[in-house]
Amino acid sequence: MKRQKRFEEIEKRPVHLDGFVDEWPEEGFVAMDGPNDPKPSVTVRDGEIVEMDGKTEDEFDLIDKFIAKHSIKIENAEKVMAMDSVKIANMLCDPNVTREEIIPITTGMTPAKAADVICQLNFVEMMMAVQKMRPRKMPASQCHVTNIRDNPVLIAADAADAAFRGFPEQETTTAVARYAPLNAISIMVGAQTGRPGVITQCSVEEAMELSLGMRGFTAYAETISVYGTEQVFTDGDDTPWSKGFLASCYASRGLKMRFTSGSGSEVMMGYAEGKSMLYLESRCIFITKGCGVQGLQNGAVSCIGIPGAVPSGIREVLGENLLCMMLDIECASGNDQAFSHSDIRRTERLIGQFLAGTDYISSGYSSVPNYDNTFAGSNTDAMDYDDYYAMQRDLKINGGIVPVKEEDIIRVRNKAARALQSVFKGLNLPEITDEEVEAATYAFTSKDMPDRNMVEDMKSAQDIMDRGITGVDIIKSLYEGGFEDVADAVLKLLQQRIAGDFLQTSAIFDKDWNVISAVNNSNDYNGPGTGYHMEDELWEKIKNVPMAINPSDV
Repeated sequence: MKRQKRFEEIEKRPVHLDGFVDEWPEEGFVAMDGPNDPKPSVTVRDGEIVEMDGKTEDEFDLIDKFIAKHSIKIENAEKVMAMDSVKIANMLCDPNVTREEIIPITTGMTPAKAADVICQLNFVEMMMAVQKMRPRKMPASQCHVTNIRDNPVLIAADAADAAFRGFPEQETTTAVARYAPLNAISIMVGAQTGRPGVITQCSVEEAMELSLGMRGFTAYAETISVYGTEQVFTDGDDTPWSKGFLASCYASRGLKMRFTSGSGSEVMMGYAEGKSMLYLESRCIFITKGCGVQGLQNGAVSCIGIPGAVPSGIREVLGENLLCMMLDIECASGNDQAFSHSDIRRTERLIGQFLAGTDYISSGYSSVPNYDNTFAGSNTDAMDYDDYYAMQRDLKINGGIVPVKEEDIIRVRNKAARALQSVFKGLNLPEITDEEVEAATYAFTSKDMPDRNMVEDMKSAQDIMDRGITGVDIIKSLYEGGFEDVADAVLKLLQQRIAGDFLQTSAIFDKDWNVISAVNNSNDYNGPGTGYHMEDELWEKIKNVPMAINPSDV
């Protein structure tokens, strides 16, 4: 067939490299309102739920049992379930109805009812609801700090860079699992150099992740995964109860943590049970609530390609973020996984959370070029900084970061690399050379770094664990190396672990170590003139993008 030339050219656009699939409900390829989703229902007898979403108690699987016993405010359940879903949806996006009025309703729902309410909202209405329903008034964002060579010097420099730009949370992982202790130490030292009060984590296997936290190398965790079907859950040798026990292990050691879920995981693992992604994610959120965990990372996360391929998929992602907030827990709303070759679709993925504001708009934004992102790349990376700054400036929005000056970034990157150099020296780890410090200060990617002896680094990482090194040893090494201010920041971070104040919902630290959370910075949006408003000092920083012409200089 002779082709029409515009069609030929349009087919060369990046969006045609993305994957799209028609709905296939039987295998879970349906975003919302699936034909096999259960109808909302509940029966309470003698203070216990004996029927829920079309199943009687004897038909409950392990997820149903857990949710029925631990996740729903039973005293409200029958009253809430009798309410019209459209009415509840109207309350969510109505600025005249406060968050405090809605939470007793949304926490009395069953998973099917919660999903049904979300299905009544269009994308803009979801954004209106998110603006009101996020637990913490002030939005923020989290970032990734990784590199494909697990180079600790570059991790420290990049962590300082990201902290200086304003990210209050940072996450690293490993290309090689055995590097975990070195990466955890490097991101912590770098972040505290860039801005004291930034909390860091290292995403690895759960037992190792907990061990790193207990030694004082990390301050929070989020890669504790929960799933929406019994088969997927038990394939991981887990149950809601075991995940709840793990959550209590973190909290009892003064470590902030949140679970991770996200639509598409059950489809990817082949056990979606014919249900929609939103309904299965609703079950995950209710599990999180029942475990008493303060927050959840959701929004498809690493499975974003699956909801992104089906109709209404990106709408569903914002809907599951909103549902997390409706259960009154911290929402780290994804935007952390590359899913599209199209810049327009990348922006579409981000815009709902960016405009409405969430506890963490990205979880995380790749603070390094995606070449070095060992989380498989992020929806936004270091090459997008100036575009992101411009969006904040154009719309007067706090997206979680601020513009910076090149000379300031050079300074903090260099200091962080030297601080880590002193830690390695103090702990008798393989030497960090002055050449490495210089390279990390100015590097674009890990390609710009001198080679390290990776075998010796991996041996030293194990040696750290074998010698029982803790955060106290890092503090001593920093102090003895002349980095008293960084040592003091790490000490304060460990002291906060003892106080435990930052275990509150949606908690972050400001530069003076004050906790900002849903407790003391609760979202009070109630229409224009209420809720979060950017303070003048921050607005001046956001306006001051490096590419703007100052009239006084012309």
